[in-house]
Amino acid sequence: MLVTIGALLGKSSPKLPISPKRILMIKSHSLGVGDLLRSSAAWRALHDRYPGVELHLLFLSKHAGYPTEALMAEHHLLASAHFVTIREGDPGQAKARRVPLASLVRQVRALAQQIQPDLVIDFESSGLRSSWLCHQAAQAVGAGSVGIAQFPGRSWFYDLTAPSVPAYKRRHDLAEVMDYTERDFVALAALGIERQGAAIELQVTAEGQRFAQALVARLPAGHLVIGLNIGCGTPDALPRRPPLGPLAEAVHHLVQGKKAVLLLSGAPFERTINAEFMALYRERYGEALPMVDAAGESSLSGLTGLIGLCDLFLTSDSGPYHMAVGLRVPTVVWLMRPEPSALHSAPWSCCLQTPTPQAFAEAAEQLLASRQA
Repeated sequence: MLVTIGALLGKSSPKLPISPKRILMIKSHSLGVGDLLRSSAAWRALHDRYPGVELHLLFLSKHAGYPTEALMAEHHLLASAHFVTIREGDPGQAKARRVPLASLVRQVRALAQQIQPDLVIDFESSGLRSSWLCHQAAQAVGAGSVGIAQFPGRSWFYDLTAPSVPAYKRRHDLAEVMDYTERDFVALAALGIERQGAAIELQVTAEGQRFAQALVARLPAGHLVIGLNIGCGTPDALPRRPPLGPLAEAVHHLVQGKKAVLLLSGAPFERTINAEFMALYRERYGEALPMVDAAGESSLSGLTGLIGLCDLFLTSDSGPYHMAVGLRVPTVVWLMRPEPSALHSAPWSCCLQTPTPQAFAEAAEQLLASRQA
């Protein structure tokens, strides 16, 4: 089958641009906040290699309407973001019918003609859909194309290929479970671009600035702002939620001797767990710690402002965790199980698996001290 497809490609290989002006980046897999925000380290690496380049994201989304779409459309490293759905229906319909490939091809070719990229990069390592669409986008405008030679024959879709993921891991002496941020650098290896410690990036948006200004009026002046994201409110994420009792104890250890306010975040359906936490904390430790619950009051874009207000952010393994790391806010994560793919190596973040309350508070103190130094 691959031989047949390869014969059908029938294209001459244009020279890859030495310094591309516009790059169309194709991604798929997951539209979770953390999953997509992880790509920003690769976006930064592309900007560093090609100063002044425009980066245009094309995401092949399983369904329309994910909240992440609006946040990524505002990302400071992207010139534009486009989301093409590959299934009909909504996320609750697991067996929704696939959108015909011919329809996807038309949409992708039209987008390429609109953007006029001189380079198209397929960041996905598996499957043939993104390979074919990358070929179609490049062919539509005579652009060069880059992808991953994950299996024999896949290189036929691209002008330049990176080694397979296993080969990349061996070359860089990486663990079998590779962190999500590293994944996009597999494709960039074809261009000779290395990660070199690049961290993920996010900035407070205009909506975030407005939300932050409104929040400031609700916070006591002169207090250390400690953000808390208990999160993990969807059924599949509940096992990642920290236990409330030990979490309350950790917060109590942390705020001793400090003028601090606890600023809680979350989705609208997580207000209940926030209220449960606040009631438990007050029952055990009294009313001395001011607490403000802002769950459900903003979009993800607005959440950038809430997190940006924080001197320290305490969180579960959830989207706001990655947003806080991207915003370079000192971030301490309470993990309930090993999550090697979710870890960040940034010096302003720390992940602890099922820590004691004392250990969690001490880690938070150290990050806070490093920020204040």
